Amino acid sequence: MGLQGTRLAAFASLLLAATLALLTAAVLLGSGGLDADLIATLRAPRVLAAAGVGALLALSGLAMQVLLRNPLADPYVLGTSGGASVGALLALMGGVSLWVGAAGGALLAGALLLALARSALAGSDDASARLILTGAMIASVAGALATLLLTITPDEHLRGAIFWLVGDLSGAQHGAFCILAASAFGLAMFARRRSVDRLMLGSEAAALLGEPVRRLRYELLVAASLAAGLAVATAGAIGFVGLVVPQLLRLAGIQRTRELAWMSPVGGAALLVAADLVARTVVTPMELPVGAVMALIGAPLFIGFLMRSNR
Repeated sequence: MGLQGTRLAAFASLLLAATLALLTAAVLLGSGGLDADLIATLRAPRVLAAAGVGALLALSGLAMQVLLRNPLADPYVLGTSGGASVGALLALMGGVSLWVGAAGGALLAGALLLALARSALAGSDDASARLILTGAMIASVAGALATLLLTITPDEHLRGAIFWLVGDLSGAQHGAFCILAASAFGLAMFARRRSVDRLMLGSEAAALLGEPVRRLRYELLVAASLAAGLAVATAGAIGFVGLVVPQLLRLAGIQRTRELAWMSPVGGAALLVAADLVARTVVTPMELPVGAVMALIGAPLFIGFLMRSNR
């Protein structure tokens, strides 16, 4: 094993160890020791939900960055998370399942993006800027719709809706399903690792190497939209995970999809579990919005890593 392989193995071991330590601390902290009932009914489901949502958002961000070959791409930039938020709010008001509303909203935003920027997905890499601008406009419209929906939300549900829109894991469930979905997404990325790596070289290079560029881009967009929809349905709108985690891994020297396909969800799970741990313990007994805490943790972390990489 060469020097690069040794460094990669050391980084992977450190990432796994840090994730396991965070999961253990998040489950036990504040549970009054080893109270099995409290752990089983409150702590473990919340930690599982945070881990699953973080993994889904990190994989969604990775897919978006591959799709656009742009480090600033993530589900929020292209409007998929905004569409999921609007769908979830409509589901809350109509008494429909959050999962159905959020997934439907994310897919609708993705379909709208496809309709408005079909040539960008099928064309050259120069079209990525148009795709990002189109997604930004969809995100702006989704944000405006969410604000309008909040104005007609009954007062007794208004605080909960606002809290949920900035991220709320207090009542999150179905964490195991999110982890299974993230595992399936990661395995699919790993199985298509050669195609994804070729796409990162550029659409023309990938086409010359025999890759179906247009179909692969559609697959990435649909998978990223579904992952964002599941994440929003579980924990509300939590940003920054999909942007920070894949880029931090790349700045650390992890470039191949073979490693990114499993390190991204592990890193996303660890980062969101850490943010949730801070959100529910820093001002006990009050609880902070995990989305705001995530931004406060993620932004300085990313800036510091980027400055260190430049040096």
